[in-house]
Amino acid sequence: MMRRRRPLLRAAAVGGGAYIAGKHMANKANEQAAYEAQQDQRISDLEAQQGPQDYQQQGYQQQGYQQQGYQQPPPQYQQPPPQYQQAPPPAAAPAAPSVYDQLSQLATLHDQGALTDDEFSAAKAKLLGT
Repeated sequence: MMRRRRPLLRAAAVGGGAYIAGKHMANKANEQAAYEAQQDQRISDLEAQQGPQDYQQQGYQQQGYQQQGYQQPPPQYQQPPPQYQQAPPPAAAPAAPSVYDQLSQLATLHDQGALTDDEFSAAKAKLLGT
């Protein structure tokens, strides 16, 4: 008697596919981490190159201010704050639907069966003010 081995084959295929997918995701995560580490290293190298120059310039400026008797840099002329344009007037609100439009909408709802005869009559009376 021969046994069917399809369930075993199916389980092996599913397990193998999951293994490969997991391995692919792990490799992708490792590549991303390596890229981020490399980028962080580049940024810190650039900061190390630029950092001392900026601090030296600030030191020279501070010494010059102190020699002149200033505690802080002398005030500079500043540009006036930007002038903001007035916002355009708000768009006109859409006009309320006319009585005719409302009546036709009620009639459509009544024809579709959404409103009973009594509800339709009450809504029509309310709309017409009677």
